[in-house]
Amino acid sequence: MVQIPKQPGRAAPVRRPVPTSADVARLAGVSRATVSYVLNNASAVRISEPTRRRVREAAEELGYVPHAAARSLRAGHSRMVLMPAPAVPVGPLYHQFFAELQSALGRLDYTVVQYGSVGLRGDEAARAWAELRPVAVLVPGSGLGPEGVAVLKRSGARAVLTLGPERVDGAHALLMDHDRVGHCAGVHLLAGGRRRVGVVMPEENGLEIFSRPRLEGVRRALRGTSATVTELPLAYEEEAAARLAARWGSLGLDAVFGYNDEYAMLLMRALQDEGVAVPEQTAVVGADDLMLGRLLRPRLSTVHLDLPSGRDLAELVDRVVREPGAEPETHEVLGARVVHRASS
Repeated sequence: MVQIPKQPGRAAPVRRPVPTSADVARLAGVSRATVSYVLNNASAVRISEPTRRRVREAAEELGYVPHAAARSLRAGHSRMVLMPAPAVPVGPLYHQFFAELQSALGRLDYTVVQYGSVGLRGDEAARAWAELRPVAVLVPGSGLGPEGVAVLKRSGARAVLTLGPERVDGAHALLMDHDRVGHCAGVHLLAGGRRRVGVVMPEENGLEIFSRPRLEGVRRALRGTSATVTELPLAYEEEAAARLAARWGSLGLDAVFGYNDEYAMLLMRALQDEGVAVPEQTAVVGADDLMLGRLLRPRLSTVHLDLPSGRDLAELVDRVVREPGAEPETHEVLGARVVHRASS
């Protein structure tokens, strides 16, 4: 048996006691109840701002934070809102939206946890989420079914909200109809005299829940006219865009809806490298209204998406948590309008 010699002169580290709410109360000169009211942002009790400031400063000095599990026991439910990571790639617009939502929920005293459910889908994913006992679950995209909603509610979730193209029985639905995104682009191109419209269809897995409705929206806009629609499968790679641009002349298109700004910019650059004049020979329209599109030459026309504010959605989550027996609601939350610039 090999013995590891002890290093001389080194004492075991001394563990400092974990600060408690009683310690905060003593330092601030208030009761433990006051500490609880202040640090849990209780609105039902009137506490002066100087007292609130004194409690917060004492907590910061001691390094005290409220115990989430203990708070959940007192309240009868957790304050955790679970947001499963999107199963599909999302762009900067959606990252900004989810960041705003998390911030707004934090201000309402919820703890937001993003769950990376890689490899889990539908009801199987719901069972994994339920193990964390969230008070609310906000599910982006699709895949959750009625049984998954039931599993989450049996585990204590007071609010289950879906954010996607379809509603799910038992859940509050925030509908995002991407058909109208494509319809706006199609109407704009048709009004500009374009009659042979290509629509980029991303080849990346998962994006079809957005791209298919956008394609159908373009078709709906052009229905009953002499205009035609051509699907353009495209991977998000410079080489793929260059290959598509190289055969542009044989396609006979005079316009393209690029699915979103990123794909539109990728293809527009490839078309220009191939000598295709934008917009004289081909009009280009994206979607999402990203800042980068305004910096291109020509500036990129786009479909601006009106997403719900993070604050409004956080307040909806809070209301549903406080009224768990309410009938599921359906809200249409995606607006769309064309921003006309030089590329079309």
